[in-house]
Amino acid sequence: MLVGGTTAENVDYSDVINKWLPIVLAFVLGLSFLLLTLLFRSLVLSATAVVLNLLSVGAAYGLLVLVFQNGVGAGLLGLQRVERVEAWVPVFLFSVLFALSMDYHVFLLSRIRERYAQNGDTNEAVVHGIAATGRLITGAALIIVVVFTGFAAGQLVMFQQMGFGVGIALLVDATLIRMVVVPATMALLGKWNWYLPSWLNWLPELHVEGDPDTVTRAGEAPEPDATSRTPVSV
Repeated sequence: MLVGGTTAENVDYSDVINKWLPIVLAFVLGLSFLLLTLLFRSLVLSATAVVLNLLSVGAAYGLLVLVFQNGVGAGLLGLQRVERVEAWVPVFLFSVLFALSMDYHVFLLSRIRERYAQNGDTNEAVVHGIAATGRLITGAALIIVVVFTGFAAGQLVMFQQMGFGVGIALLVDATLIRMVVVPATMALLGKWNWYLPSWLNWLPELHVEGDPDTVTRAGEAPEPDATSRTPVSV
């Protein structure tokens, strides 16, 4: 009210973003952790999923600063060097990247948990999950990367930052995070991947897809008519 103009408006806008960003982060991360715990009945899988998804977001933030503020490779990529990243870009990137990376992660873990429920072998379940979903995850990510590359090729620096941030982060997430870091982490954790304290056994068991009666738990004999049933997506 005392000072007008574009500069004052930008300062006020940045202050609002900085105030709400921690609240948005806490809400999204906390709710994601709770939903993943319900879905996979494991505190370890939920925690590692949140941490690993944050890696791709952190990579996007770091690369934005490296390219747009420090100018590393900006000229080679046809991008503009500026003094700062637009205030709305970090919030937008977090929302889009976390949603997409969590989508890929749930898809991958569903296949892994499904296999683990059948044979009780974590390493074999990880191999099966990667083999079953690797091409689909990588292909879907590449499509989105190509789409956001169009934004990065524009003239407005704010859209360059948005397109570059989403594109490079999804590329990192679908290759390094999803195909290397996730299976390596699960292989190292072993049985701890499926840890759920006894005082949380009251949690309902949810199934992303498939008739739960068709899934044979590790160490249990299948029902006589299990093979004659048709899985139903839920």
